[in-house]
Amino acid sequence: MNLDTKTTGIDMRVLFSTLWLFLLLNIIFRDIHELVTAEALQEIMTGVVNGTPVTEGLLLLGAFIVEVPIVMVLLSRVLRYRVNRWANIIAGAATLMIVVTSALTDLDDGFFIIVESVTLLVIIWLAWRWPNPELSLNDGI
Repeated sequence: MNLDTKTTGIDMRVLFSTLWLFLLLNIIFRDIHELVTAEALQEIMTGVVNGTPVTEGLLLLGAFIVEVPIVMVLLSRVLRYRVNRWANIIAGAATLMIVVTSALTDLDDGFFIIVESVTLLVIIWLAWRWPNPELSLNDGI
């Protein structure tokens, strides 16, 4: 697949930012979707969810984890090529590890894990194959 912006017309920064936004919306909807059952609401009210006590430290850890996709929406647009490419690869891989190790409690969790994992694999793959836009094939390089 040719990812050269000049030949495809695709701005890779916009594409990465859009993919991170798509991922983030899926993560948010997955979390909100869990709140519609009486059992989930009861667990939240007790302060113990899936057997894990909900503490300030756990909430802070969750904030850091979800901040990665949030900040990547912005960074994908503003970072220079080399740093942008590696940021997408590293943030994609780290987020993928979190997604695939997250709790699978029902069928919709499985569905969202698949969608989120595929999105992250696409981000990593595109970033890995993203050619330097400053180099041209016509330059003989």
